[in-house]
Amino acid sequence: MAQASTTKQQDLFEFSAEEEPPGHPATEVEEPPSLRLLRNREKFFGSVPDESWNDWKWQFRNRITSIEELSKLIFLSIHDQVSLRLVTEKFPISITPYYFCLINHDNSNDPVRRQAMPVYEEIALSGILSEDPLEEERDSVVPGMVHRYPDRVLMVVTDICPMFCRHCTRKREWRRGRWVRPPHEIDRMIDYIRNDPKIRDVIISGGDPLTLSTRHLEDILKKIRTIPHVEIIRIGSRVPVVMPQRIDDELCDMLSRYGPIWLNTHFNHANELTDEAKTACDKILRRGIPVNNQSVLLAGVNDSVEGQLQLCHGLLRAKIRPYYLFQADEVEGTEHLRTTVEKGLRIIEGMRGHTSGLAVPTYVIDLPGGGGKVPLQASYLVSRADGQLIFRNYLGKTYSYHNPRPAAASAGRSGRRKTNDQQMALELVAAK
Repeated sequence: MAQASTTKQQDLFEFSAEEEPPGHPATEVEEPPSLRLLRNREKFFGSVPDESWNDWKWQFRNRITSIEELSKLIFLSIHDQVSLRLVTEKFPISITPYYFCLINHDNSNDPVRRQAMPVYEEIALSGILSEDPLEEERDSVVPGMVHRYPDRVLMVVTDICPMFCRHCTRKREWRRGRWVRPPHEIDRMIDYIRNDPKIRDVIISGGDPLTLSTRHLEDILKKIRTIPHVEIIRIGSRVPVVMPQRIDDELCDMLSRYGPIWLNTHFNHANELTDEAKTACDKILRRGIPVNNQSVLLAGVNDSVEGQLQLCHGLLRAKIRPYYLFQADEVEGTEHLRTTVEKGLRIIEGMRGHTSGLAVPTYVIDLPGGGGKVPLQASYLVSRADGQLIFRNYLGKTYSYHNPRPAAASAGRSGRRKTNDQQMALELVAAK
């Protein structure tokens, strides 16, 4: 019986080699990202003064939102322009000038490019997956609020983002127009939270909630903080990665008034860790707001041990905690970016023991159908028999561990209680 259990584990966790993604390795940091940013800014936006470039509203207003705009910046053949227009009719494009300048435009498989630029595979393979695989709309208790776990809720306050990441789990929202939840819908969410004392954790998401004005966002936070049983507020935002200019002193000072707040951001590759992005996160951290990173495992972007180590070490140097590595959701239009669970497990196994545990994110799948997140870990338990567990370590060496039997442990506790009772009786007799 033990042998059968071991065989099943080995079948699951011993992987065959997989071919590497095309083009340059996703792990390669060809030049410091801040240097590439400066070089591309001079090339593409050299006439833009610093005052405008560093203004987040300028960045937002000047996003690249059409193939016509894109073709004025980089060469696209007529065929490419026609096919990409077809893509953007279903899955629009939006890239901030800042993030556009992080791309190595000489490499069609650049890991930053793969996250930002539309490709024909988005519609060629679009029928395979689902618009809403996590069934968030089914689990919405009031418009915009998902209540899946007993003690926490998700508030979707807008569908507006500075950039449309091609792997986005809410890709379905892109063609529904730009909207922000009206006050009466926010109030319905607040009333729902107020009426359920089990809710202690509120996650504000979108779209990107940091696209809201500071005053608008403060109005939402202020209402949440009137509810005594809410302990933690989390904000999910990719703004520090794609538009770090938004993280100004006014925003950070406001956030600091409504803590404890945690910011979960979304770096996927070391090439996104520019000086500007790290400075933005540092401003948040200095206001007492911890910053976690939730990356997504993406083919040709970060699907290697070396790429994940570069990313996670860079995050730690920036004082950002690598929190989750998500298996990419089964979202329509993203199949070309998805990779296998086996590869994800092999990456985590390749990191474990070769760097500190602090640098290893938890690898999770957010289960389709609203099943919630489940963590995945390569198995280090080789076999078990007669109270002995056999483990392998990160180097593949095996070690034996004595596992106490539950009955023996219980008897030991019972025996200790009996001895203690006898000792107390003797002490009472002696006292008399």
